[in-house]
Amino acid sequence: MSAPEMDSLTLIRQVIGKYSDAAPEAVVPEATLADLEVDSLSLAEMLFALEDTLGTSIAEPTERPRTVADLQRLIEPFMSQLAAKAAQD
Repeated sequence: MSAPEMDSLTLIRQVIGKYSDAAPEAVVPEATLADLEVDSLSLAEMLFALEDTLGTSIAEPTERPRTVADLQRLIEPFMSQLAAKAAQD
């Protein structure tokens, strides 16, 4: 799937796949990060990886994301930047 067609769940599945042994089909909005074996260090690394992919800084969340849906809400505002970045390449 090319970046312009990528949605936030697909991107999160890719990133979680790099930092966890969770099966991609287990990465669904209602899944908790704890169930996906994402600890606080992995979460920090994932957020840095998402920032690199999106080409932007993600503001420090006021509450630690606990579910995949929380991560989606965090990065959703930046998904259009990913599409724009891909269009320039």
